[in-house]
Amino acid sequence: MGFRASFAGHGSPVHVTMNKPKRSFRLFSPSVQPIRFYTNLATLPFYQLPGPGFAGLPDNSVESSYYTWVEQFNTSGLGENVPIATGNLADGFHALANGRMVTLRVPYPMGYYAKGLDGRIDDPNAGWKGRGLWGTSGDRTPFHYEGGKGTKPLVVHIQVRPDPLAH
Repeated sequence: MGFRASFAGHGSPVHVTMNKPKRSFRLFSPSVQPIRFYTNLATLPFYQLPGPGFAGLPDNSVESSYYTWVEQFNTSGLGENVPIATGNLADGFHALANGRMVTLRVPYPMGYYAKGLDGRIDDPNAGWKGRGLWGTSGDRTPFHYEGGKGTKPLVVHIQVRPDPLAH
C-alpha cells in the first residue's frame, strides 16, 4: 500500500506520485494512523504539467497551478486517486490519469480561470450521468470574460463520457 501525493503551485508545476513507503511515524497522538513517507526522492517519477515553456527553457511548462485536488472516488470517470490541478493558463484542469497528463478544458466562456474543484456523485447507479466534477472560477476581473461588464464568477459542471457517442 502506497502513499500518493501531488504538488503543483507557483514555481513548481510538477506532480509527484509516491507509491513505495519506506518509513512511518505518528503525528500528534498515538491514536493517529501512521503516515508513511517515501524518503528516496531521487527515484520518484515527476510529471510535467502541459503547456509551453519560457524562451531558452522549452522543456519546462510555465503553467502555474493554483490548486491541486486528488479525485478519490472516480467522480470524473478518470479513475480513483487521480490528482487534478487547476490549469490557469489552459482554461481548465490537468489530471494525471494512467501515467499521463489529460487536460479537461472549459470551452466557454473563453478565459475560464480555474480556482477550485470538487467531485460529486448524485446517483452511483447512473454511470457517468450520475457523477461529475464541479469547478469554480476565481478571476479578479470577471468583466474580462466573454459577456463583459456585469459578468459574475462561474461554477462549471464537468462530466467525462466513456466515449463521445455515449448518451
